[in-house]
Amino acid sequence: MKRMKTVRPGRLAALLLALLTLSCAALAEETPAVADDGPARIELSTQYPALVAKAGDSLTFDLDIENQSGASQDIALSAVSVPEGWTSSFSASSKQVSLVHVKDGDTNSSVDFALDIPLDAADGEYVLTLQADADGFSDTMDIYLTLDAEEIGESSFTVEYPSQEGDADTAFSYSAILANNTLSNQSYAFSATAPSGWSVSFAPSGETTKVASLEVEARTTQSVDIDITPPADIESGTYEILCSATSADEKVSLPLSITITGSYDLALSTPSGLLSLDAYANQESPLQLTITNSGNTALTQVNLTSSAPTGWSVRFSQETIDLIEPGATVETTAYITPGEEAMSGDYVTTLSAGNSDASDMIELRITVKTETKWGVIGIGVIVVLAVVMLAVMRRFGRR
Repeated sequence: MKRMKTVRPGRLAALLLALLTLSCAALAEETPAVADDGPARIELSTQYPALVAKAGDSLTFDLDIENQSGASQDIALSAVSVPEGWTSSFSASSKQVSLVHVKDGDTNSSVDFALDIPLDAADGEYVLTLQADADGFSDTMDIYLTLDAEEIGESSFTVEYPSQEGDADTAFSYSAILANNTLSNQSYAFSATAPSGWSVSFAPSGETTKVASLEVEARTTQSVDIDITPPADIESGTYEILCSATSADEKVSLPLSITITGSYDLALSTPSGLLSLDAYANQESPLQLTITNSGNTALTQVNLTSSAPTGWSVRFSQETIDLIEPGATVETTAYITPGEEAMSGDYVTTLSAGNSDASDMIELRITVKTETKWGVIGIGVIVVLAVVMLAVMRRFGRR
């Protein structure tokens, strides 16, 4: 029998150490490297995971993808939980993507997540879940959305009483509220669509300066006065005026309604159009007057009044006219009596006609011609001399 060789202890220890080293190297090749900042992983995140929006908004989220798995990964992206009717997509470099290749240790890869909220989406709280999947690794993240159409993202232009009524001479005024519900200051330009001949102007409440635009700070309101004047020849009826405020991002409109009940107009004059009269002190002089209803609505209870110098009197043959139809003319007479002490010269007397809807006035130039005693005496002397001369001629004529 051959004798077995013995292995020295030193060589045995060296052999065991070599085998241990090879085993560790093989194990290292099969086990993913562990990052210095934590366990092997991939991570999907965004800087702003909670937003307030409104129905109809289109949102874009910048997603960051981090790969700390120990090897390059093809990472699949998906939206695993999105409300029904909402549309979403992932994109990079303006192209839609579903798979992203991320090298090991890369913390700068990014993808855009686009979300379109339908116009009929109800206000409330919503949670969307996104997922990233790789070979043996996965991560999910939630996006929290609050839909609130009244609180943010939609401006408004409102008025408490959008419908008014009045006659053609009415100056209509509305007190409106312009609300900027966005997160930034906005400049709103005003405009109006109205029938031909109508005048529409805008001004900050309490101010007289008319403006074409106003700056409104974010999440604040501005009171605006809207003044509307119809044309003079407007007919009765209901008219619609659309006022708008337009910013760089949106346009808000305010429909207004005005009902014209009629136009009231009155003209006081004389048949000849002359506004002068000769009169004598303490003697009544008549003056014919015309009152014309030049509006399109009947006038009732039209009263005649006057303003004359002290000591004068004015009366009318008809102080109150019960009814004047549209387009009709009514005649009446004013009787003017200058004062007993009125001196020769020109005087002004004012005559007025009107009711609560319309009125007019004229100023008359009254020329007073005074009859003196010497004038009467002079006439008497002339008459006496004429009689005497006639008698003398008859007497001497017979001879």
